[in-house]
Amino acid sequence: MSDTKESIRAAILDKIPDADIVVDAGSGGHFTIQVVSPVFAGKNMVESQRLVYGAIAHLMKGDGAPVHAVDKLTTKTP
Repeated sequence: MSDTKESIRAAILDKIPDADIVVDAGSGGHFTIQVVSPVFAGKNMVESQRLVYGAIAHLMKGDGAPVHAVDKLTTKTP
């Protein structure tokens, strides 16, 4: 599970390099993600979350995807 957590972190950092990221694993491929970045300034919640989901979309595709669901996604500015 820690490999998947690190893959999530790396994918988000690739798209949002200055992000402070906390990834917590639940069971069965479920995760909670918190991302803090100035890139979210001026964006509404949906726009901010789309940035994060776009970064990890490849980890959620297919039947054998390591990320089954994101139970909670929080995006904030510093």
